[in-house]
Amino acid sequence: MHQSLLTTKELAERIKFSANYINSTLRDSVFIEGKHYIRPFNGRKILYIWEEVEAELYQSATRNLNYIPMAGGRVCHG
Repeated sequence: MHQSLLTTKELAERIKFSANYINSTLRDSVFIEGKHYIRPFNGRKILYIWEEVEAELYQSATRNLNYIPMAGGRVCHG
C-alpha cells in the first residue's frame, strides 16, 4: 500500500491554503485523524495522507447528510 505522506507545509503548498489555517481550522473538522492524517509513533508531528486529502477536496459540495453542523463551522460526525 503506497501512500504519499506530507507535512503541513507541503500540504499547504499543494492545496493553496496556509499551514496555520490547515492546523487551526481544517484539522479535526474536515480532516479526521486516522483517515486524512496520522501522528507517527504517537508524537507531535502530523503527516497528511495525500490520497485521502485529495479525495476530500474532490468530494461533491453536498456532503454526507449524516453529520451535525456546530458553531464555528465545525461538524459532529456521528
